[in-house]
Amino acid sequence: MSKPQALANDFDFAKVLPNWRVNLATQELERTFVFKDFKAAFQFMTLCANFAEGLDHHPDWSNTWNKVSVRLSTHSMKALTDLDISMATAMDQYALQISA
Repeated sequence: MSKPQALANDFDFAKVLPNWRVNLATQELERTFVFKDFKAAFQFMTLCANFAEGLDHHPDWSNTWNKVSVRLSTHSMKALTDLDISMATAMDQYALQISA
């Protein structure tokens, strides 16, 4: 796998990831996903886990019944990178897929 690429200083988070909060102080993306029940939340986490394994980039997350709280950052670079954007985008798509 190639080295993660740090995002440009002018990266437009609001346009690319409108549902995510950006914490520039900690270099993290944050979002809480809410599903209809535990089973849907777990299905979402399973899809994300499989994607993360392929990407070799794993989220910091927690699950409470129908909620999955996520934080993404590329710890090895102490920055937000293209891997975080790929993971966040995939998570958004999986959430839509499960909620549909």
